[in-house]
This record gives sequence, C-alpha cells and structure tokens, in this order.
Amino acid sequence: MKRLTLSIFLLLPFLSGWAQDYSFFETSLKPLYEYSSLTDSTVRKTKLEAWWTALQNAHRIPLIEQDSVAFLYHGKAKTVEWMGDFNGWGYEKKFNNKGIQVPGTDFWILKTAFPKDARLDYKVVLNGSNWILDPENTNQQWSGVGGGSPNSELCMPDWKEDPVLQTRDNIAHGKVESDILFNSEVLGYQVTYSVYWPADFNPSGKLPALYVTDGYEYMHPKLGNMVTILDNLLADKKIKPIIAIFIDQREPVNRSNNKRMDELSMNPKYLEFFRTEFIPHIESLYPVQASVSGRAIMGSSMGGLNAAYFAFSKPALFGMAGIQSPAFWVRPQIFTLCDNPAQPITVSMTSGLISDASEGSRKMKDILQTNACVYHYREVNDGHSWGNWRNLIDDILIDLFGK
Repeated sequence: MKRLTLSIFLLLPFLSGWAQDYSFFETSLKPLYEYSSLTDSTVRKTKLEAWWTALQNAHRIPLIEQDSVAFLYHGKAKTVEWMGDFNGWGYEKKFNNKGIQVPGTDFWILKTAFPKDARLDYKVVLNGSNWILDPENTNQQWSGVGGGSPNSELCMPDWKEDPVLQTRDNIAHGKVESDILFNSEVLGYQVTYSVYWPADFNPSGKLPALYVTDGYEYMHPKLGNMVTILDNLLADKKIKPIIAIFIDQREPVNRSNNKRMDELSMNPKYLEFFRTEFIPHIESLYPVQASVSGRAIMGSSMGGLNAAYFAFSKPALFGMAGIQSPAFWVRPQIFTLCDNPAQPITVSMTSGLISDASEGSRKMKDILQTNACVYHYREVNDGHSWGNWRNLIDDILIDLFGK
C-alpha cells in the first residue's frame, strides 16, 4: 500500500534554499567553495576533480540529505538550469531553477528541498536550449512523450518503488494478444488494442473487463508496466481474475500520430464508438461480463478525464473508474456531469501534489462525497509522470477488483 498524504505540497518555503542546514551538506559542499578560492590553478583543478570524483564514486549526485537537495553540474556553459516536475517543466515561474556558477570553476549548483518521500522527473538545460539527462545520475524514469523517452529521476530518501513492479519468475504469467486492429465506422479510422488474459483462466465463467486508455503506455515495462502488476496481484490473490483491454491512442500506420488529445477530451464521438462498436465487439469475442457492474474504465491525465466522462455519462457504460492525475482543467464541465450520477460508481482516484492534478482531484473528491459513489482517493508527493502512476496502479486495481 502506498503512502497517503493529505498535506498540500508548497514550493514557496523552499525557494530560498534548503529547508534545514545539515552538517552532511556543510561537509560535502564545503570543499567546493574552499578549493575554488585557491590561487594556484593546477592545485585548484586537481582538488576539485578529486572532490567531484569522490561524489561520483559514491553515487551522491544530486546530493540528497533528508529533505535537502543540491543539484550539481560540471561542465562549460553560459547558463545551467534544472527543469522538471518541481517547476511544472517551466510553467511554475516562482520556483528558482537557475544554477549558480561557483566562481573560478565550471561547477554549477542549485540548492532546494522537497518532501522526504518525493519522487520527481527532471532534466538539465544548458544555455537555455540544450535539454540533457543529468550525466551523473543513473536513475531514470521514462516519459510517454513521443512514444517513450527517459528523464532523470530524483528519489528522495523515504520514497520506495512498489515491489509489485518487479517481474517474478516463480509465478504463472498471463497471456497478451498484441496490436489487434479494429475498423471503426463511427470514428472513420482503425484502432489498435491489446488484450491481457489472466494465467490459469477458467473458460467456464465470464470475467470483469477493464478498459485502459493509453494502453501502449500502460503496458510498456518502462512506463506503466501493468502486465507485470496484473500477474503479481493475481498470483498473490489480491484481485479477482479480470480481462484487461488496452486501447492504443496512436494511429496504427503512423505511431507518431497520437490522437489522445482529441479522443480523450470528453469526446462524444469517442464515447459513441465505445458504446455502439467497441464494447459489443469485445463482448462478442471474449468471455467478459456484459453488464455495467462488470466493466471498468481507467486512464491517466487526459485518460483520467475520459474515465470520469465515460463512467458518469448517461446512459452509463461503466460501473467502475480508475482515474490517475485527471486533466479536469481541460473540461471543467466534468464536475457538473459527475455531480448527479445515474447510478452509483466505484471510483479509485490518485493525484500527485507537485505540479500535478490535486486541485481538480480534490474538487472531484468533494463531489463524490455528496453522492452515492464509493470512492478511494490517494495523494502522493510526486509529479505528472509515469513514475507517479505506475507506483499506484496496484492500489487502483485492488480498489476496483480486490477480493
């Protein structure tokens, strides 16, 4: 079970530097300033390189102690900045993300602080335009942008990756039918989907169906890694057997063309596609329950908005919704739609607290409290990232399908 925190993450207390002045930081950073003031350039360079090598060998870059962080960069540049979840990738202007060059050196530093259980994506930006991975940080988290690319990952001391994400060789693994094409007359184009079958499936009964948007990303081992999560939860008997249908928002013949911003933005045509074509198609081919109570819809960001839209639309198609970091700000009318559901919906919703979707998620939580819905809500000190979502997928699955 993941951490649940109800406190709002605020950047303002951190803008002036560390939250606390720890001796570890003093000891580790003191040589940087002492050696930089040496007048003998050869001695200065030798000592600074030795200090840097010691940090490299100890894998202490960025330098982290409890809630305090020192981002460090070594190299020639006119400017060095750090962009990431902590400043909304440049949209949060109040966060001071600019590195300070230590006089007489090509070392750059940015001091700040984050909650001790935070996990954040970031990149280093050189000279205002050259975005690179942190060359000294081996920790990476993939982003779904462009089909999949890495960011550097900052893991604070109390953050832990959920063990459910680890592949286990000693359990039965489900079967995946990949990249199945479906020709939609409603949409006027082809759609790709994949189907997960649980291991040891008993063909005598019908199973609940989970429909997952952005299915390529949810399935990708470096993004959602959801196939591994399903295998582990089923092996541990934490959820009942289900069949998962992963819908790919990318165009089949041109995977660089992702239609998610159109399809998942409370699009009535996309809802009609599900209602009149896709769900009947799935229920005619696979042993899934043909009832509202046996169907769940799940998605992140725009997919989270879409999940709420699908679950609360009239007539309702889904009795369960998994909603991660929902982009409710894109379509504020979603709050009115969810205010008076035609039937009770089971909702599991998650959000990060660092430049993520907590404001809209909390507003939706207040709405769910006043109607007949069963809901679960979790907040974590994380950003709008697959590092956030993948670590909470098992909680959502247990909420919706737990034994």
